[in-house]
Amino acid sequence: MSEAAVVPDDTSPEPTPSETPREQAQFATRSERAHAETQAGHAHPEARSERAHAETQPEQAPRETEPEHAPRETEPQQAQPGPQPGPAQTESQSDPARSDPRSAPAQTEPSRPRRHRRRGRKAVIAVGVIAAVGGAAAAGLGLAGRDGSGGGSATQLPPATADVTRQTLKDSQSEDGELGYGTATSATGRIPGTVTELPDAGEEITRGKTLYEVDDKPVTLMYGATPAYRDLKPGVEGADVEALERNLDALGYSGFTVDEEYTDATADAVEEWQEDRGLDETGAVELGRVVFAPAAVRVDAVEAEEGAATGPGQKVLSYTGTTQVVTLELDTADQRLAKKGTKVAVELPDGTSVEGRIEDVSTEIDPGDGGEQDPTTKVKVTVALDGAKAQKAAASYVLAAVNVFFTAGERKNVLTVPIAALVALPEGGFGVEVVRGSTTAYVSVETGLFANGRVEITGEGITEGTKVGMPA
Repeated sequence: MSEAAVVPDDTSPEPTPSETPREQAQFATRSERAHAETQAGHAHPEARSERAHAETQPEQAPRETEPEHAPRETEPQQAQPGPQPGPAQTESQSDPARSDPRSAPAQTEPSRPRRHRRRGRKAVIAVGVIAAVGGAAAAGLGLAGRDGSGGGSATQLPPATADVTRQTLKDSQSEDGELGYGTATSATGRIPGTVTELPDAGEEITRGKTLYEVDDKPVTLMYGATPAYRDLKPGVEGADVEALERNLDALGYSGFTVDEEYTDATADAVEEWQEDRGLDETGAVELGRVVFAPAAVRVDAVEAEEGAATGPGQKVLSYTGTTQVVTLELDTADQRLAKKGTKVAVELPDGTSVEGRIEDVSTEIDPGDGGEQDPTTKVKVTVALDGAKAQKAAASYVLAAVNVFFTAGERKNVLTVPIAALVALPEGGFGVEVVRGSTTAYVSVETGLFANGRVEITGEGITEGTKVGMPA
């Protein structure tokens, strides 16, 4: 039986000759590691410090710029009084990656202090952002807080100002119009026959005169609002009878009473009129022998020709009034401007301004083209030129473009500001920012007429010359 081999301790300097080659190799490895650890334990403290500093420099360099972390490195020493660790322990704590895991198994969370320091940095940044946002909000509230309490300063003044002025304010609007004789009306034949005489275009025809002739007998113009639509003879009553009698009276015929009754006295006057006109003396007026128009007419265009046959429904000519008028169209949104009888100003092509009056207002529907264009509604306005002076000034212009100035409202001797000076108040309504020196105050105002970029206002302390804030 061979001798038993004695296994040496890890610190034995030499292996025994009885160990196998594998055991000898393991022994040598443990000896080299123990020797290296012993050398490290006896190294000079300054050398160990430099080595630890060099190994931790990449991670600690950023933390050296954060003073708030420095005290935390010493907190473990202050919180745990007692014996100070030796050099080997210090090196092991400062550099856990180099210490033997068998000798220091408790150090399993070396990165916890660094996580605390990163959270501290985020907290500082968040506080800075909140402060910046709060400062901007405070600045905004300061700009919106000029409430006239005397706390305003020159830096809070509005970018511009305007003066409150006293003036006459007019809600006026200019529209393009066309100078002419107004809308033309067609005269259609009622009496069958042949056209034997026609007037010239532009010719003016007055009451009792011949408009045109059929079979060498006249069709006479008379004034009236009701169109002729039937034979007039004894026993007939109506507005058309009164119109006939009124014209006979104006032409010098008498012996009857002007009313709506066609009497025998009326028939006698008609016979006299027929004799003067070269007509058969029947005492009755056949349909088509008289054309009623509101006043004297001007022949606008001739539709028929002399010698042509005519009959009921056949157009013979068209006519207009004899005085010049202005015609124009308005959008339905501007219909407030067009009230019958309202005075307007008309600017002629040479710049002359004459007075006009709204004579007629009507609504017309344009059906469109039936495709992409939808029907539209327009307000058609006719403006009469009042007086001989206006007619004379416009006489040399026919079918000329003019400007028509409408006035929908007028306020005399009122306080006004630019519309842009109005501000909406938090409690509702409108106000203006009154500027006095280096302070401002918001004053509630009542608004009146809006016109030409200005608005009528009234409010406490608002007087002529008061300065109000304006946007840039």
